[in-house]
Amino acid sequence: MIRRMDILGKARRLESRITATLDKAAKEFVHSGEREPLEIVHAILDIVDREIQPGGRGKRIFPFNRIDVSVVAPSREARGRLEAILEGDTPLTARIAERLQSAGCSVPDLVVAIEYVGRTHKDWRAKEFDVTLSRVAVPEQPVVAAVDESKVVRIEITVSRGTTEQRSYSFAARRIDIGRCTDVRDSRHRLVRTNHVAFTEGSGDVNQTVSRQHAHIEHEPRTGLFRLHDDGSGHGTGIVRDGRTLDVPRGSRGVRLQSGDEIVLGEARLRVRFQTTKTGSP
Repeated sequence: MIRRMDILGKARRLESRITATLDKAAKEFVHSGEREPLEIVHAILDIVDREIQPGGRGKRIFPFNRIDVSVVAPSREARGRLEAILEGDTPLTARIAERLQSAGCSVPDLVVAIEYVGRTHKDWRAKEFDVTLSRVAVPEQPVVAAVDESKVVRIEITVSRGTTEQRSYSFAARRIDIGRCTDVRDSRHRLVRTNHVAFTEGSGDVNQTVSRQHAHIEHEPRTGLFRLHDDGSGHGTGIVRDGRTLDVPRGSRGVRLQSGDEIVLGEARLRVRFQTTKTGSP
């Protein structure tokens, strides 16, 4: 009987030690665990909120026009999870702009640039990310000669790699949105934008490298130029010209397009050509 009680006592003590060890490990994991991507987004929005200042007469001001965000992504899998939130259906840029606008701030020239790095820097204030706020001078638009408005410049776009609703497009528009799916909606199913050149969802690996809000082409009527802009894509945007690839950085003024350029959208490709016609001509 005594021996049986000793065995039961040892079993209870062993169970208590195991439970205490598991509790300690769980607490250490909680305290040292990495933030989830959505938690990082909310932390960045909190930083933006704290910088909003009263501007007098009931107005509020955000004194910066550039936000540089560095995020730790030690692996391709980690980067993929981050990109899905930071550059997905509702990208970080849109979230920040919406937060500032709801606070009554005007942000016409705001640029948000996201960089993925392999490790934390020692001067960062947070382990998973860092935010740098700055105010940069916006270059003045150069004065150019008047454009002959009787001329209409059309841009012809041909899909050379990837699957879209049609093989070729022709536009004479101020802005042409490019991405995956025609209608892009947020988590509440609200329409965010409509892509004019839409790569089909679920049509192979090439199409999956095209973000839903990948890029856009903007026509400048004063100069007659077309410029390609990256809209925070996950796999990057570029231009192939004369055998060289020109990167289109996020948050920039875009890169000027030339007739015959090939646009790179992840692994998808588009070919562009310009055609000028006279209005009123047969």
